[in-house]
Amino acid sequence: MSVGRWLRRGALTVAVLAALGAAAAAWHVHQKLPQRDGELQLSGLSAPVTVRYDEWGVPHIDARNEDDLYRALGYLHAQDRLFQMEMLRRLARGELAEILGPKLVDTDRLFRALGIRQRADELAAASAAITAQPGATRALYAYLDGVNQYQATRPAPLEFEVLGIPKRPFTAADTYSIAGYLAYSFAAAFRTEPALTAVRDQLGPDYLRIFDLDWHPSGVLEPQALNAPPGRFPDVAPMLARLAAVGDQAAALAGLPQFEGSNAWVVSGSRTVSGKPLLAGDPHIAYSAPAVWWEAHLRTPQFELYGHHLALNPMALLGHNRRFGWSLTMFQNDDVDLIAEKVNPANANEVWYQGRWVAMTARQETLKVKGQPDQVLTLRRSPHGPIVNDALPGDRGERPVAMWWAFLETENPVLDGFYRLGRADTLDRAREAASLVHAPGLNIVWANASGDIAWWAAAKLPLRPPGVNPAFVLDGSTGEADKPGFLPFSANPQEENPARGYIVSANFQPTGDTPVPGYYNLAERGRRLDGLLSQGKRWDIHNSQALQLDVQTDYGPRVLRPIIPLLRGSASVEEQPLVEALVRWNGAYKADAVAPVLFQQFTAELLRAALKDELGEAQFENLRRTRALDHALPRLMADAESPWWDDRSTPQRETQTDIVRRAWKAAVAHLQATLGPDSATWRWDAVHTLTHEHPLGRQKPLDRIFNIGPFPVPGGHEVPNNFAQRNGSGPWPVVYGPSTRRLIDFARPQEALGVNPVGQSGVWPDAHYADQAALLAQGRYRREWLDEADVRAHSSGLLVLKP
Repeated sequence: MSVGRWLRRGALTVAVLAALGAAAAAWHVHQKLPQRDGELQLSGLSAPVTVRYDEWGVPHIDARNEDDLYRALGYLHAQDRLFQMEMLRRLARGELAEILGPKLVDTDRLFRALGIRQRADELAAASAAITAQPGATRALYAYLDGVNQYQATRPAPLEFEVLGIPKRPFTAADTYSIAGYLAYSFAAAFRTEPALTAVRDQLGPDYLRIFDLDWHPSGVLEPQALNAPPGRFPDVAPMLARLAAVGDQAAALAGLPQFEGSNAWVVSGSRTVSGKPLLAGDPHIAYSAPAVWWEAHLRTPQFELYGHHLALNPMALLGHNRRFGWSLTMFQNDDVDLIAEKVNPANANEVWYQGRWVAMTARQETLKVKGQPDQVLTLRRSPHGPIVNDALPGDRGERPVAMWWAFLETENPVLDGFYRLGRADTLDRAREAASLVHAPGLNIVWANASGDIAWWAAAKLPLRPPGVNPAFVLDGSTGEADKPGFLPFSANPQEENPARGYIVSANFQPTGDTPVPGYYNLAERGRRLDGLLSQGKRWDIHNSQALQLDVQTDYGPRVLRPIIPLLRGSASVEEQPLVEALVRWNGAYKADAVAPVLFQQFTAELLRAALKDELGEAQFENLRRTRALDHALPRLMADAESPWWDDRSTPQRETQTDIVRRAWKAAVAHLQATLGPDSATWRWDAVHTLTHEHPLGRQKPLDRIFNIGPFPVPGGHEVPNNFAQRNGSGPWPVVYGPSTRRLIDFARPQEALGVNPVGQSGVWPDAHYADQAALLAQGRYRREWLDEADVRAHSSGLLVLKP
């Protein structure tokens, strides 16, 4: 996405600073760096708060009580991440165009239309009445006070000056809005349902055979036929394609994390060297500078937690102490339904709902645009939810499409859930905390030092009428879009202390007779982890590292197996060694391997040749951004009679053989043009690199200042070491992957291992801006200090916050 105007201003501002002279510029930048030593005043404290910073810039905070603890936490978090907080709240509340200009209007319209801002304001208004009660809400307001005191008393971050961002207080509504943005980033339905509906309604059921979205009660088995209703809404496909494209623009904003997947597992003491549970986790999130997580070790006389925090959130979403700990993966349940409304021919403001015409409501919001007049948006809502058409400018007379979203329709006391999870040392307490997470859906993988292990799929799961497949746009004039209620939490997929002695969570469909519609990831990553964990070895903190860094699954060989004879027939004599490299390939994305290079380019060309002529450019690009295509590819390869093989742009009828040959030739030609004629140099690490991009780093020469990388890395899409690349032509930059890697053996939790993708600080050129980037890329870890003796021994700064 082009953001040239505001980035050119950024380049000019930095150039002006440089022109002031190196000494003056250095002094100016130095004033903005975090203070990690000495004394500072913080109003509202009841007693001094002591903060020891370790060698990685992690604060170890000692406070007398929780009010002081969370007020200090907010101040310290803002020191490192104020710009990240500002950008995330503006994205979530639809306020980016106010500082970045008209190119961000479409993104702002999208987030206004989703209803996040309105729902967040409602939640904030309700929370204001209970701030006197101990708990999550009181902690939130103390934390926000600390954030605001930092902003009011310290120089603005460099990015604020570059972009002309005015300071304004952070509020509870901002925190709730960011929670809504994160829920949106989890919701694959926004991308998948438009694409699948277009396939169904424009192409027909024969084209749907390659997709696998049905529920498999025994778990993820061999692909089965998709039970899809006939096409009904070809008229909404173009609008939904545009809507998905706007959502993709939001995802392209560097520094604003998108949640993509995750690994987590826990092994009971019966299968570990130490005899105590071992917890592992690496949530998969889009890479950026600064990183998504910010670490802090919190202590009062009654409470201790080493936690990983998101911007503007006082509750750790990942955490551990000596008694227990947990990690997260995405549940991938479908908690969004898109619903095509039937409009009254006599009144365009009425839709047919439960047997009668019902008027849609409307509200107006003002959208500020830098350098242009304000825009007034009219945002409609039907009985099913917000009308998503209103995210797009102009009235095209299209059928209104409403959105039912669990985030908007449930109580969702998620802050309270994580507040309690941070204090949940028993199964009962952890289960109760998990039940408070309604949206987005999360898998909570938990263990304690007493020997318990557990997993809960945490979400408020809606009941849907029998036979309804929410993978497609639903008909609002019938009862199929109705929600009779929600399942009780006890009916959610979950396990506690299973006999097998371990639990794996890797975004695949869980087992169970009760269907939970969702957009689950490929099963191969989970199968790989399950297969290795089921071996007879005993696990410890050392061999668990190899498991987190594993780069192999069976997906690539499974895709290629049916077409190996066609590949051999497509390749020239000189190209036969390349085909045989694919034949011998075990699916490992090793740094020095040629097979993953061939596989990625070949499948990109094949999908383009097979699908693009039917879908068109917009829908093809939309489908490429969904997990549905991961599931479809091996089924397409195994179906030589699929109608996708015919190229509609030619008069003759193409076969699978024709398309495979075309794709192979195009792949080899692209690699030769890109990497050179010598295939011996076609190494995976030459084309698969990780760069952590800062929002200002999208404009040269600022990329050389603010961006971190590139780093050559192994791994790839949907292997355990999930340094994932998008489908398309090489080279393949990594777009998301392990946002941290954590390993905790509860025999010695004070020796827990972790890593941050870049560093604690989001303030350039702070010493902790990029000091962990090489560790992550090289598969290395560092200690997460818990013991007081270790904290003191590794202290690099002592900051005292005084009343």
